[in-house]
Amino acid sequence: MAQQNQTCHYNESMGFFYNNIGADDKWDKTQLILVQVVGSLFCCFILVSNAMVIAAVITNKRFHYPFYYLLANLAASDFLAGIAYVYLMFNTGEVSRQLTVKEYFIRQGLLDISLSASLSNLLVIALERYISVMNWKVHSNLTKRRVTLLIVLVWAISILMGAVPSLGWNCICNLSDCSQLAPIFSRSYLVFWSASNLVVFLVMVAIYMRIYTYVKKKTSVLMPHTSGSINRKRTPIKLIKTVMVVLGAFVICWTPGLVVLLLDGLNCKSCNVMKLKRWLLLLAVLNSVMNPCIYSYKDEEMWTTFKNLMRCIGNGTRRQRSTKANARPLSSGHDTGTSHLPPEEIKNDDQHILKT
Repeated sequence: MAQQNQTCHYNESMGFFYNNIGADDKWDKTQLILVQVVGSLFCCFILVSNAMVIAAVITNKRFHYPFYYLLANLAASDFLAGIAYVYLMFNTGEVSRQLTVKEYFIRQGLLDISLSASLSNLLVIALERYISVMNWKVHSNLTKRRVTLLIVLVWAISILMGAVPSLGWNCICNLSDCSQLAPIFSRSYLVFWSASNLVVFLVMVAIYMRIYTYVKKKTSVLMPHTSGSINRKRTPIKLIKTVMVVLGAFVICWTPGLVVLLLDGLNCKSCNVMKLKRWLLLLAVLNSVMNPCIYSYKDEEMWTTFKNLMRCIGNGTRRQRSTKANARPLSSGHDTGTSHLPPEEIKNDDQHILKT
């Protein structure tokens, strides 16, 4: 039996691994279509709204600061999450059993990379906010070069984390170690993945608690002496509030999923993790939907830039339509005298002209 478990199964379809764990994850056809339609609408919103966040940061010079560059990078990770959710929705249910091992690694890798990128971005933003607030400045002194290096580092770590299972930390050669939620992922990997992410959550919460207590103490000291100038210092507090709301939404939406992954990795037989799988995915999708709404609601300048971008898109569409209308060939009877004449009458006119 041990020798059979050590045999590698790279050429098997995912149905083999689902049967190995005894997974009964069948979707009702109507339910699956409903999920795909509603999910597609959500994903379209995720893609468009996060693309607008990135465009807003690029086009508005008031956003050309480290905090907003990192915020745009967070939007880019949500954009990738939207692509990952689309790929997942149309490769789930019975279709997931027909996937090859490579295709399943791609499906899960996209999700893992987007989650790692979001988490890494939030951690970097937390550190940037900590530096700026401790110096009592609106924005930190990070140069564009350092911000670029941080963004590259975020994506390098995220891609590595997403590729770890395909690089060997899987159960393809050890079927007894396979998890239920991810049939070719080792339970030990799920423990590492979920535990490390939960630790990062705690670190970020600790950083923002430190920032909050510092700002509150600093404000209480300065308020009696500089009540007029303290109003001008409310911008860093506003940015902190924005990030704290984003972080809070991220923790609320992802913590249940990470806890369930941890329980699956610990081989909890009585936890019935498969029943929670769909609801946890819905929470993850909602998080990517919420982030652009938070940016625009908490930041008036961002909302104004959004409206300007939508006006530009609307004006550009109108111009394109008018250009196409003007470029159409003239075909009306008012433009050419013989447009509405039948072919026989045109021939008779030509013959009459030749005779004369």
